Amino acid sequence: MSIKTAVLNGVATIEIARPEKKNALTVAMYQAMTDALVSAKADNAVRAVLITGQPGIFTSGNDIEDFMSRPPGQGSDGNDSPVFKFMRALLDCDKPVVAAVTGGAIGIGTTLLLHCDFVYVSDEARLAMPFVSLGLVPEFASSLVVPQLMGHRRAAEKLLLGEAFTPEQAVECGIANAVLPAAEVVNHARRIAERFNQLPPGAVREAKQLMHAPQRELMLQVIRTEGELFAKRLRSPEAMEAFQAFFQKRKPDFSKF
Repeated sequence: MSIKTAVLNGVATIEIARPEKKNALTVAMYQAMTDALVSAKADNAVRAVLITGQPGIFTSGNDIEDFMSRPPGQGSDGNDSPVFKFMRALLDCDKPVVAAVTGGAIGIGTTLLLHCDFVYVSDEARLAMPFVSLGLVPEFASSLVVPQLMGHRRAAEKLLLGEAFTPEQAVECGIANAVLPAAEVVNHARRIAERFNQLPPGAVREAKQLMHAPQRELMLQVIRTEGELFAKRLRSPEAMEAFQAFFQKRKPDFSKF
């Protein structure tokens, strides 16, 4: 299994462990992460969740070959696919979620961070949301949250041009809490997660719910709208050209569109 899970000292850890493929996420991995989040929410012994990757890589995003062989459908069926079930499970987790970003975080590797409560990035981290360059559209409410965090013009650099940003920029714009040396980021994130063992769990859950309540329904609607457009774009000629170029290890040619 490319997702490792464990519960230790009140912390449920979800570790993305597929370094040979740069932690690229498959349908099965999304399902495993969903199951882990649902289990953590139901387990009274769990006070917080920690999501991490491998040294030098958090996740490179979707495994394109796997994703294209089983793409999410359009409409309600699409939003019931494993990737959208994972999104919903992360949104529904009423316990604090701490992310330790150990390296590259591409695509959903960055967008999932928008829905964590604490994010600590290594000094080797590189974040990017290159959806448009693949002929796709933003996902996981990033079209809503990223402009809110950094303003329209800076968000356009990240979402329209797909520009990567540094760990320091992630902190500056509010995606991350702090930058740490690569060797320290996971242990620091775990210490933050373990602090919830000393806090009243009911108060923590209700405080988190209050923080998310004002735009929860809007966020769910944006995710649904993005998901429908994303599924449609997956079948577009532009996306087909981008994916073919990826497999053929060449630069895509969008001049004919």
